[in-house]
Amino acid sequence: MTQEGLKPGFTTGSAAAAATKAALVLLLSGEPQERVQIRFLTNETCFIRVNRNKRISPCAAESFVIKDAGDDPDVTHRAEIGARVTISENGGEGGLTLLGGPGVGVVTKPGLEVAVGRPAINSGPEQMIREVVNHTLEAFNRCDRDVTVEIMVPEGEVLAEKTLNARLGIKGGISILGTTGIVRPMSHDAYIATIRSGIRVAEAMDDQTLVFTTGRRSERFAMALFPGLAEEAFIQTGDFFKASLEAAGAAARINRVIITVFFGKAVKMAMGFPHTHAAKSELTMKTLAGWAREITSDETLATNIARSNTARHAFTFIHPRHPGLISRVGEEIKASALGFCRNRVAIRAIIFDFEGRVVFDSDPSPKGMP
Repeated sequence: MTQEGLKPGFTTGSAAAAATKAALVLLLSGEPQERVQIRFLTNETCFIRVNRNKRISPCAAESFVIKDAGDDPDVTHRAEIGARVTISENGGEGGLTLLGGPGVGVVTKPGLEVAVGRPAINSGPEQMIREVVNHTLEAFNRCDRDVTVEIMVPEGEVLAEKTLNARLGIKGGISILGTTGIVRPMSHDAYIATIRSGIRVAEAMDDQTLVFTTGRRSERFAMALFPGLAEEAFIQTGDFFKASLEAAGAAARINRVIITVFFGKAVKMAMGFPHTHAAKSELTMKTLAGWAREITSDETLATNIARSNTARHAFTFIHPRHPGLISRVGEEIKASALGFCRNRVAIRAIIFDFEGRVVFDSDPSPKGMP
């Protein structure tokens, strides 16, 4: 949800729709637009500034806008999103052809919302683009014109390198996304949608075992641990412990999830936190201290853990002297994960120390085998 006082923004899909409208209005009116009004899929409206316009021929024009993610910027924040619009000269059937131009990725793996071979323009943006084309043609009494729209992102290929698009099978640029058209600061929806997309792609590629990591560093260690697994089997779940496991449990063909995690996040997972953001550290240390007292009867250890500032600090008191306490954390991760996925997939938990060495494995197997 959006926190009070934070500025919302608009998606790449909204930017594409705005650029489309600006180019089409330029063609039909002859007037370059400084800003255009679009309607989001929530029925809210917004004026979006046009960055540049260019008439290419009597039947073609292109316009660009700057994507604004508000106070929740992502890699596409301030990216230029454009549309080249061509209309038929002598009428037609009022049809729309939507293309992906330079900087817009192409889908190469099954499992996504968009079919293989198609430009990575999701259904929400496509709907918005169709609506602005239809409404603009109607406003200028040109509903019989055929229209071709080519969406472009000049820096799309460079931006895509900072995303998980290649993992999902989106090659050559970014995706044009947005379920409503609005970017809500602090919303978790986009990240969870990426997790679900990753799981669908893995499932479509016949991967039955997934490896969940919390970020790029843990993923790097996990990939070294399981070199035989395909790249798409590794899913970066961030802090979304519960949501990722719910998605895995809902997948028809996924039967196993291996959770690979550093000790700090491991303790929060063990406590059953659905979201493992770096909050509640005092409660985390108290719980971990209680487990230490229960398992080791070492009051000094428990006190040191309770007074630790972070789980990383507590780990210095625990490892390597108290493997039983680390095992307790690992087994609690399994229990929490099985609860979140409703026992629909098998769970294996692996805990790394902060240098990437395995300090717990709930189901050790031969090296390199999942």
